Amino acid sequence: MGWKERRRPVCLERRYEFESYNATRDFLDRLGLHSEATQRFPDISFGRTYVNITLRPEDDGDSAQIADADHSFAAEIDALLD
Repeated sequence: MGWKERRRPVCLERRYEFESYNATRDFLDRLGLHSEATQRFPDISFGRTYVNITLRPEDDGDSAQIADADHSFAAEIDALLD
């Protein structure tokens, strides 16, 4: 299942499922390094074998919209699975 675009609040959301805690932890470590490198920090919640990520537009005003940069960052996160 891929990213879902929400309108209220405007965001992209995705849930990643893993087979073990170690796989979850490895993904979170890669995501942390990538976030530090890009200076973009999504909202994250996680459990033993899943990670939920929410990406909000960088412009968070009333007219906020998902931009190409947001979709690109989402694709970069997906690439961390490889």
